[in-house]
Amino acid sequence: MDIDARGPRFSAVITTIVLAVALATTSVWLLLAQMLVFAVGAIAGMRYAPYGLVYRFLVRPRLGPPTRFEPAAPPRFAQGVGLVFAAIGVIGYAAGLTGVGIAFTALALAAAFLNAAFDFCLGCQMYLFIRRIWPSQRRAAA
Repeated sequence: MDIDARGPRFSAVITTIVLAVALATTSVWLLLAQMLVFAVGAIAGMRYAPYGLVYRFLVRPRLGPPTRFEPAAPPRFAQGVGLVFAAIGVIGYAAGLTGVGIAFTALALAAAFLNAAFDFCLGCQMYLFIRRIWPSQRRAAA
């Protein structure tokens, strides 16, 4: 299923803001909330991701029709990557390892910012790279 290519970028803008505030305040609760947002996007799909719902019902109707679509799988994978980074950050903060929490929040923030500012989805690129190399690894093992 293809999605409006503007949706993930809109989500990245909100994610960037949330993660920047979480990083500045070292708020485990805010990072936990963002982790749950990532989890919904990764598990249920982009159609049900909270920021995607905001985009679909409040933002997209005010824009013209989409001119570019993209497959949903790469952004969904990127949500999974964000989920892992946020989960490690939450565990770090909760365990009193503030440096770990800060580092993984910063990594998630950097990836979200790349998408928001430059339309470069790092998690999507990872997905495409893995898809390119995976079949060659299976053939080599056979």
